[in-house]
Amino acid sequence: MTRPLRLILADDEPLARARLASLLDDLAGDPAVEVVAQASDGESALARAADTPADAILLDIQMPGMDGLETARHIAALPAAPAVLFVTAHDEHAVHAFELRALDYLLKPVRLARLREALARIRPLARADAEALAPVRTSFCVQERGRVWRVPVHDVLYLRAELRYVTARTREREYLLDESLVRLEQEFAHDFLRIHRNCLVARRHLAGFQRQADEGDGHWLAVLRDWPERLPVSRRQNTVVKHYLREREGS
Repeated sequence: MTRPLRLILADDEPLARARLASLLDDLAGDPAVEVVAQASDGESALARAADTPADAILLDIQMPGMDGLETARHIAALPAAPAVLFVTAHDEHAVHAFELRALDYLLKPVRLARLREALARIRPLARADAEALAPVRTSFCVQERGRVWRVPVHDVLYLRAELRYVTARTREREYLLDESLVRLEQEFAHDFLRIHRNCLVARRHLAGFQRQADEGDGHWLAVLRDWPERLPVSRRQNTVVKHYLREREGS
């Protein structure tokens, strides 16, 4: 027997979530669905998508705090991302929604036939490769003690691999990201520069390079603006230093 589609409902208006739940009941098993979680804002929607196995999330766009479009960007980067179906009263976001590879875009008030049509498309796409769907994010998603934090990319000084995690260092503190350094390098190639097999440094915070003491003509250290820590550059990445110095000389 085929299991029901597992759905998350995310809307800041309780009445809107109740109406959507009622519409799902009206489907009468065609298709069979199960609401596994609900959320009233973007942060909680992202948290539920991260900790609750689901095939799809029905996501409102205009919500307080993190809106639905930004939430969808983070959801797409989750290891087991549910498909995203936007549900909104406004059609001006449609272009952005489909740029985010949303599975569908439903206008309120949602009609039963239209909802059934959208749900019928879930199964083939719910297993889509999240990496292929994920656009470049403007912040990192960090789960910590039952809460979800957004760390702006431009605040991160460097990313360093630590065992199975990556440490994102800001001027205030460190955050643990459950992502690979290789994947982050690919996604943020314009924002971060690889200086070591285990470290990416933020281009916007990079002040330059200095030779490491007692290393002759060998080792370099990356210097960050207004930051005391010096980051070692591996010999393999010495070409990065040379390229950087050439760019500085040419500017």
